[in-house]
Amino acid sequence: MAGFWGRRRREDEALAAQDADLARRAEQALVAADERIRTTSDELAFAQAELGDSLTADLGNALRSVRTHLGEAFQLHQLNHDEIPDTTEELRTRNARIVQLCEWAESLLDEKTGELAETVAKVRRAPEIIAQVRRDAQSLAARIPQARSTIERLSSRYSETAMRRIASSGDEAEQLLAFATHGADVSERRRAARQNEEANLALETATEAVRRAGALLDAVEDFEIQALRAESTLADVVADSRGDIVAARNAPQTPEVAKATGELEEALLALAPSGTRNDPFAELTQLRAANTALDDAIAKAQYRAQNPLPSLDHVQHALDDADRQLGVARGLIAGHRGWIGADARTRLAEAERLRMDVPAMLPAEDTREQALAAARRVALLASEALQLAQRDIDSSRPQNQGWGGDSWGGGGRRGGMGGGDIMGGVLGGLVIGSILDGIFD
Repeated sequence: MAGFWGRRRREDEALAAQDADLARRAEQALVAADERIRTTSDELAFAQAELGDSLTADLGNALRSVRTHLGEAFQLHQLNHDEIPDTTEELRTRNARIVQLCEWAESLLDEKTGELAETVAKVRRAPEIIAQVRRDAQSLAARIPQARSTIERLSSRYSETAMRRIASSGDEAEQLLAFATHGADVSERRRAARQNEEANLALETATEAVRRAGALLDAVEDFEIQALRAESTLADVVADSRGDIVAARNAPQTPEVAKATGELEEALLALAPSGTRNDPFAELTQLRAANTALDDAIAKAQYRAQNPLPSLDHVQHALDDADRQLGVARGLIAGHRGWIGADARTRLAEAERLRMDVPAMLPAEDTREQALAAARRVALLASEALQLAQRDIDSSRPQNQGWGGDSWGGGGRRGGMGGGDIMGGVLGGLVIGSILDGIFD
C-alpha cells in the first residue's frame, strides 16, 4: 500500500511540474507575440512608405487578424489570475490555448513578412533588372535575321504543316522584344512617380516577354535537328512496318489482324514521295500508331490461338456450379447465425461480391476468361466459407448432450441426422460439381 501511495504522489508531482512549465511557456509566448506585433507594425509602416498600401495589404490584414486572436489569449491569461478560483484542468486548457494562439500568430507573421521582404528586394533591384532586360532584348534582336534566314531555308524542304510551329517565330520574337523594351520604360517612369505596384507589374511583363522571345528563337534553331531526327526514325519505322506486314501473313488471320494490316499499308502509301516537301513529325506519328496497332493485333491473335477462348456454355456451367455452392454456404450460415465466426462470413461476403461482377464480363471476348476465373474463384470462396462455417458449428455445439456417441449408442458415430453426415453430403456434392466442371476445361 505504501508503494501505491508513493507512486501516486510521484505522478502528481510530475503532473504539477508539467502544468507549471506550461504556464511559464504561455506567459513567455504571450510576451513574445505581443513584442512581435509591435516590431512588425514598425516594419509595415516603413514598407508602406516605400511600396505603398497595395503591395503591403497582405501583411496589414495579417496584423489585424493576429491582434484579434491575441486579444483572446490576453483574456484567457487574465482569467488565470483573477479572484475566481480555477481547477487544474481549466488552467491547463487555457494555457495550452494561449500557447497555440501565440504560435499561430508567430507563424503567420513569419510567412507574411517573408513575402514582403521578397517584394521589397524586387523593388530595390528594379534598376538592375531593367538594365538586364534591355541587354537581353538587344542580344536577342541580333538573332532575329538569322532565325528568319533559317526559316526560309527550311521552308523549301518541309511542308507548311511542319513549318507552322516556327513559320512566324521571327516576327513574334520581334514584337515581344519591342514590348519588353516598352515595359522597361514604363517601369522606370512608374517607379519615378512612386507607383511601385504598377512599376513591378510592368517589369514582370517585360521580363516574361524577353523570356518568350528567347524561347521562340531557340525553337527555330532546334527545329532542324528535331526534323532530321524524325526523318531518321521514320526511315527505321518504315522498314520495321514492311517487315511486320510480311510477318502478318504468317500470323493467325483474324479480322483484327486483317484490319490492322490494311491500315498500316495505307499509312505507308500516304507517306510523301522522296524529294518532296513533307511533315516528318506527322508522318512518324501516324505510322507509329498503325505499326503499334498491327503488333498488338498479331500478339492478340497468337495468344488466342494458343489459348482458345472459353465458350459461353463453359463459363455458364462454372457460374452455375458457383451459384450452387454459394446457395449451400449461404443456407448453412443463415441457419446458424449465432454460431458462425468472422472467417466464414468474410469468405461468403467476398464470394457474393465477386458473383455480382461476373455477368458484365460475359458478353465481351476480352473479359470472358476473367469471367471464368471469377466464377471459379466464387466457387472456391463459397467452399471455404462452408468448411469454416461447419468448423464453427462443430466447435460451438455442447459436448455429450445428444450429439456424442453415448447418447446414440454408437461409440462416437453421429446418427443419420448428425452434422458429420450433412457435411459429408454437402462436400460430396461440391466435389462432384468440381469434377463435372473439369470435364469442360
